Amino acid sequence: MSVDIDRFGQCRILVVGDLMIDHYVWGEVDRISPEAPVPVVAVTSEDDTLGGCGNVVNNVVALGGRVFLTGVVGTGADGDMILAKCGALGVDVDGVIREPDRPTTRKTRVFAANQHVLRIDRETRRQIAAASFEALVAAVEKKIGDVDVVVVSDYGKGVVTPALLARVVKTAKSAKKPVVADPKGMDFSRYAGATVLTPNKKEAGLAAGIRIIDTAAMESAAKRLMEGVAIENLLVTCGKDGMVLFEQGKKPFKIAAEARQVYEVSGAGDTVVAVLALALAAGASLRSAAALANTAAGVVVGKIGTATVSRRELAAARDGAADPTAVKVKRFEELALLAQELRKKGKRVVLTNGCFDLLHAGHVRLFSASKQLGDVLIVATDDDDSVRRLKGPGRPVIQARERVRILSALDAVDYVVVFDSGRLDELLTVLRPDVLTKGSNYASEEVAGRELVERFGGRVELIPVTEEISATRIIDSIRNNGR
Repeated sequence: MSVDIDRFGQCRILVVGDLMIDHYVWGEVDRISPEAPVPVVAVTSEDDTLGGCGNVVNNVVALGGRVFLTGVVGTGADGDMILAKCGALGVDVDGVIREPDRPTTRKTRVFAANQHVLRIDRETRRQIAAASFEALVAAVEKKIGDVDVVVVSDYGKGVVTPALLARVVKTAKSAKKPVVADPKGMDFSRYAGATVLTPNKKEAGLAAGIRIIDTAAMESAAKRLMEGVAIENLLVTCGKDGMVLFEQGKKPFKIAAEARQVYEVSGAGDTVVAVLALALAAGASLRSAAALANTAAGVVVGKIGTATVSRRELAAARDGAADPTAVKVKRFEELALLAQELRKKGKRVVLTNGCFDLLHAGHVRLFSASKQLGDVLIVATDDDDSVRRLKGPGRPVIQARERVRILSALDAVDYVVVFDSGRLDELLTVLRPDVLTKGSNYASEEVAGRELVERFGGRVELIPVTEEISATRIIDSIRNNGR
């Protein structure tokens, strides 16, 4: 049974879990402190993103699902930030409780020269107050009738207590709503009654007390967990080896991972949980949902930065679309999350923009040289109306949808976005590229957006143009029969 991905837009997911801020600090190191043998990091930029169960929220939203969020934050600025970021995503935060005297979990990661040099955690792991517990239970009971699936995302910060889990599972079962739980720690008895548990292989082995070194050990561990913990189904993720779904009374269902280059593995587990929940909400069987989640994980680990997958990307990967480069194409609305993830991972972003109406050798050299200036090259191409305004009647010769396919096929290009040239400042503000490139047929002061890029700490780089070649000249020559 194929999963109807288009139905994800009507699916409603209740996410219960630990909310936190992931704070990223980037800088440069050119000396050692005279006070201690530690590097001195000169900060160049900082960024804040949703962490913890917020990663699941991001994935559900990226796939078009609606999220009802339940968790606990403090009453300070970090709590305000979480609510604001969730609000910007259209997330229902009525179930987020603000607990006085409880800090909002904040993890600060410091990067220098693209190396992770330090992490600072500000948090408490004490259990939430009794009043917060009752408020969370009330929120779950209030929302349960409006959702299709419940996701429990446990990061061990004192919110997802055994008592809360028991009440959530009981409420969901009474309403006949599946519960997908991403576990934390070695005691899986906390998750008794969940519809499906999604540990990775290491977590499953530790919880079962069995070192998983082969298929037999995996099956023994799963049997021990399912018999001893009263878990209905167990989906064990195995990295490059795919997944194995264990169901009561059935043979293990093995799902092979598709061979692909792996760039990032962090965040893949949250993608699995989100897709599994959405597929179940869309009416898929557990096996079909698990297979789709495996496909989604394969897309995510093949990306350089972002840890989410869109419906378009997921459908293309599942259906074996003839155009594997479709994953490079981003909607303008997806850029903020992409930029956030790239900065989070310390990637140096290069942006170049233009009409690219009839790609020629000069463009290819521009892209190749641009990619050498950073880790990720994003190409922004003008939409058809913009090209028409800039180039005049009869343009573009090649429509935007075809230009995108051509640009995406180039190895040097990591992402492509179609935009209206009138939104250039908005594009630059969202992406904040480290480098903006243009051909040297421009003067630096003529490059649109230069001041904005430099204000954000980036620079404009002019790529040498050694030949008199332009799309307009080629098109005019063709129209004039080569004259």
